[in-house]
Amino acid sequence: MSEIKLAAEARSEFGKGAARRIRRENKIPAVLYGHGTDPVHITLPGHQTMLALRQANSLFRIELEGTNELAVAKDVQRDPVRGTIEHIDLLLVKSGEKIAVDINVNVVGESAPGTIHFVEAQTLSVEAEATHLPESVDVSIEGLEAGSHVTAGQVELPQGATLLTDPDAAVVAVSEPRGEVADEAEEAEGAAAPAESTEAESTEG
Repeated sequence: MSEIKLAAEARSEFGKGAARRIRRENKIPAVLYGHGTDPVHITLPGHQTMLALRQANSLFRIELEGTNELAVAKDVQRDPVRGTIEHIDLLLVKSGEKIAVDINVNVVGESAPGTIHFVEAQTLSVEAEATHLPESVDVSIEGLEAGSHVTAGQVELPQGATLLTDPDAAVVAVSEPRGEVADEAEEAEGAAAPAESTEAESTEG
């Protein structure tokens, strides 16, 4: 994973008013913490940071006042309406250190004809080396029949990653379209109805 360099500035103003002023300047308030150090409040360049966060589990090289630290985003707070980034929590990391992250699930392949699939888990939690964090994992449903499912423990993880999610947790389920299931149920009921009617008439006679 390549590092993304971000030039940070120390931040001494806090509160909602200060945060609004920072965002008006196209910057993002953030906090840098970890490794037993005191949290450091900083601002990051808005546009550059926003682009960097499009890549899952990005590794940042934070340059601050002549120093630089490796970090990953642990929490990104966004405006619920506009979707703009309001604040970022950055966790300090170092080469060789393992940390827990969530990786996206990508479904690949086609299930058996006449079936559909449902993604039960959009992400999986894994532990991986901090400077080689995976972005996503592919989950194949090629040829799976209705009633099949893929659990977290069946997913082939990227090299060096260890699963933290419950291995029995469902990730993808394959089934028949609901309309077809309902039609089959109606047909079954229809087939049973004449038999029930005949039995009732026989009893009355």
